[in-house]
Amino acid sequence: KMFTLTNQLIGFPRHLSQHVGGFVITRDRLSSLIPIENAAMQDRTIVEWDKDDLESLGMLKIDILALGMLTCIRKAFTFLARHYNRHETLASLPDEDEKTYDMICRADTVGVFQIESRAQMSMLPRLKPRCYYDLVIEVAIVRPGPIQGDMVHPYLRRRQGLEPVEFPSPELRGVLGKTLGVPLFQEQAMNIAIVAAGFTPGEADKLRRAMATFRRVGTIQTFNDKMVEGMVANGYDRTFAEHCFKQIEGFGEYGFPESHAASFALLVYASCWLKCHYPDVFCAAILNSQPMGFYAPAQLVRDAREHGVEMRPADINHSDWDATLEPDAEPHPISPQHKSMAGIMRHSHAVRLGLRLVKGFGEADAQILAARRAGGYDSVRDLWLRSGLTRAAIEKLADADAFRSIGLDRRDALWAVRALDPLSAPESLPLFAAAGAASLQNEPDVHLPPMPLGEHVIHDYRALSLSLKAHPVSFVRDWLTAHRYTPNTELHTTHSGKRISIAGLVLVRQRPGSAKGVVFETIEDETGIANVIVWPKVFEKYRTTVLASRFVGIRGRLQSQDGVIHLVADHLEDLTHLLVAIAGEAEDIGGLANADEVKNPSQDIRQKIKPATRLPKVLKTAPRLTTRALPGGRNFH
Repeated sequence: KMFTLTNQLIGFPRHLSQHVGGFVITRDRLSSLIPIENAAMQDRTIVEWDKDDLESLGMLKIDILALGMLTCIRKAFTFLARHYNRHETLASLPDEDEKTYDMICRADTVGVFQIESRAQMSMLPRLKPRCYYDLVIEVAIVRPGPIQGDMVHPYLRRRQGLEPVEFPSPELRGVLGKTLGVPLFQEQAMNIAIVAAGFTPGEADKLRRAMATFRRVGTIQTFNDKMVEGMVANGYDRTFAEHCFKQIEGFGEYGFPESHAASFALLVYASCWLKCHYPDVFCAAILNSQPMGFYAPAQLVRDAREHGVEMRPADINHSDWDATLEPDAEPHPISPQHKSMAGIMRHSHAVRLGLRLVKGFGEADAQILAARRAGGYDSVRDLWLRSGLTRAAIEKLADADAFRSIGLDRRDALWAVRALDPLSAPESLPLFAAAGAASLQNEPDVHLPPMPLGEHVIHDYRALSLSLKAHPVSFVRDWLTAHRYTPNTELHTTHSGKRISIAGLVLVRQRPGSAKGVVFETIEDETGIANVIVWPKVFEKYRTTVLASRFVGIRGRLQSQDGVIHLVADHLEDLTHLLVAIAGEAEDIGGLANADEVKNPSQDIRQKIKPATRLPKVLKTAPRLTTRALPGGRNFH
């Protein structure tokens, strides 16, 4: 048998075509039998044959998953050893850590592996994992297969003691005992077919293949009669047999093998343990492993700060390409919902943001910057002369407000970049092309007006995709309060069934195929995140608002059960136009500057607008620069 890939679109190192894990598994080079070609990535090759053709030829196929969380955990272990003198591996982590499971049961899982999605967070307080095998089940149960096969609710009812755990026969107890009589894994489906329906192992393997290809070729129905009639012949009730086959049929919508879920559960536990006990380490590691997961760096940073981690901005004298940990941290106040973890978490280090977050600034430039800053840079000109960076690269740093350590905020740093000697730069400013360097050195100091905080925040998002200075929604909170929008954090103290309005930046939109047209949105304000359910009829009514708004107001009925909180929306409003107020532009849009009436006598538009309605009407004609700087939300289908 030959070794190749399951997915022909995944590149693979050429030197591993004959050796995996130190074992020789082929008799000859792949190129002697299979056409291969170079991939776009260096030192990678692609098998040109389809994976199903390879299977027909009896060739061995192996899935090799390039999981970003493996990189994150490796980097976290390096931080642990370097900064906490704790040397850990996946095998050495403490088993069944109670505090880690407490955190998981609260669905405090932003950023961790697999159980960070809205659906998983909704399941965690209901399933309440308390051991490793519970995590195996958690990974597998929130999948289209178990959902479509009506396996989720029966399992939860039995786990919560609301329904008795019964087995039609002792043989099925041995197959389904660990999952309370509900088949959750592909291996269980195969064993049911063998034990209860009289399938041979070969026929059960064909059933497995049919489950894996159900959506594409629909061959699983060919096993219906054999399985149902086989179970009836062996004494099982026909209704039960048909229900079993319906559940197995659900695996065609993507179910998990138990072995796969067990491997994933290990990474779930490791990432949760790191976040629970060393949130500073976990935050730095996951920022250095982007892109990955459901959440953007802005949400990962916000979550770390809520857990007490001090975040420090990107800076020319302190930042490397990657995020780093710095000692002597001043812990950030822990959010009320995380107070129970105060004595558990260790975060004696602050996270210094890396220059990788600066849009348009390359890794090579970051390495040059770090290598040549012995003693630190003391001015924009000093950085320019000693580092050799282009003025364009330095301007990226200035736009990211990375000169604070030398006393320059964004506006002053950008001005200083513009004042660099144009005669020595690769590109020259036409206005100063004829001027000498000496004359430029004698240019008098200019005292620039300070940049408003809101404008800083907008530029932070434009240059870094996040801001440590303030949350954008905080600038319009007075308006939101006046219009009866409730902060997201108050959802935890609001009784179920109450009508309520919330507003926030759109982080994630999900419209899974198994949800029958339901859209799930996650929004964020300055107090936290909220999960929203948009039913199909409401989605069709507000389609543009759901899909296009960056800042949305939502009215609906609160739904709270088992610690899971959702807002079921019945009205949505695009509030994106409000965000222009963040940059301090609202009062001047559409009006006259002071004394302009002397040159152009007319009534100031601001005098015509009532104070209570001025903000929304004026902002609708505002420039789009401010809103474009903010994230548009991540879409998952």
